[in-house]
Amino acid sequence: MSQADYQQRVKVLSNRLIALQQPIRILDAIKWPARFEKDFLAAKGRKMPPADLAFYERQPLNFQPDTLRTQFRQLRDDVRRDLGRRDGLGSILCSTIDQYLLVIDLLVHRGTSAFGGYSRELYGSAGDRLRGDRKSLRQLGEKLCQIFSLPAAEHLSRPYGKTISAPDAVQILQQKLNPYFPPGDIRVILSDGIVSDAAAGGDYIKINQDSEFSEFDLQILEVHEGWVHVGTTLNGRNQPWATWLSVGSPRVTACQEGLAVLMETLTFSSYPQRALRVSDRVVAVDMAEQGADFIEVYQYFVNRGLSEHESYRITQRVFRGGTLTGGSVFTKDLSYLRGFVENVNFIRSAINSGVPEIIPMLFVGKVTLDDIPILYQHYLEGTIAGPQHIPAIFRNMNGLYVWFGFSSGIAVVNIGRVQKHFDLMFRKMPKSDPLYDTGHAVAPESALD
Repeated sequence: MSQADYQQRVKVLSNRLIALQQPIRILDAIKWPARFEKDFLAAKGRKMPPADLAFYERQPLNFQPDTLRTQFRQLRDDVRRDLGRRDGLGSILCSTIDQYLLVIDLLVHRGTSAFGGYSRELYGSAGDRLRGDRKSLRQLGEKLCQIFSLPAAEHLSRPYGKTISAPDAVQILQQKLNPYFPPGDIRVILSDGIVSDAAAGGDYIKINQDSEFSEFDLQILEVHEGWVHVGTTLNGRNQPWATWLSVGSPRVTACQEGLAVLMETLTFSSYPQRALRVSDRVVAVDMAEQGADFIEVYQYFVNRGLSEHESYRITQRVFRGGTLTGGSVFTKDLSYLRGFVENVNFIRSAINSGVPEIIPMLFVGKVTLDDIPILYQHYLEGTIAGPQHIPAIFRNMNGLYVWFGFSSGIAVVNIGRVQKHFDLMFRKMPKSDPLYDTGHAVAPESALD
């Protein structure tokens, strides 16, 4: 077929996929009401939240599972017929369709022992090995928890208090994002219907009207929710043919969340407690997968020194949709750490392999790392449009190349021997209090610019 015919077929099939997935909202289907937390904390963490099978059965899905399964399967057959079984874009479409079929099964089995199995198929398990490495996510999570809990983290903890109200946060964040996006492309709005402090939509970021924020929080929301989540959605919407790149199935979650955490790191927006939270989520998933119940996981984090509120939030994220007795849980929170490591390794490997030009394709839409070589080929052929919204460091990659080039080079250094060398030096240092007086809520001027 001609290039024009091929592109038109891709667009028609893509638009059908977008329409079919529209009623599927995973987090909405498994969310808990705010009263669960209030009642749990009022009971001193001794009474399980009432998120049992009966609770989920009272929350109807926005679609008919059998009907939607049939429609997805028909679309998969049409993709194979119209594009061919060996077509690159067709293979991505079919993989995405297969993911949505698993999502249907996941949501049908909310509150049952089968839910966890479908979650592991979609998002993985804490026991999974990292791509191309022998270490598991659980091992890496434990190591990072140790690093971000070291006394040194206390010396770097800047006392940014949560003194910014939600309405003020809306105004400040909108001003931060205006230089990155053209006027009208993104909105920051107040919301009373979300559990988290903030959440990204297609062209907006919702701010929880009951939350308060620090300067650090808004820096993170700017790059995490704005530059990555909204930016890649808008880049996907700008696709002339591959319109499905504007929506994300679970297969893209690790790449998306990992890229967002990476951007926090590259822009120096993150801090030790934030990084620790990402590692804590891996630990929480692992404990729950191994059979710890809701109260046991919650109490673990309380004993670690987290607030009751934060301990509940971490635990709730893992047990929503599954069973409170453990074993069958929601493993999506592994995506942050898995995706961070895999994105870093992808960038380093692209540089070492002499193909750094494919790195900006991380922002072309909702993608997995395996998609990028295929998408880049079709970008060269004119079917895929390059990303419009992209951070400056990924647009002019000289600095990025040097950063990751040095990172790859020093990886050959034996850090164990180096640590022993410097430990001898550090032992002679006088003991001191943290650099920042945690009794004050004043940040350095440079951090407030």
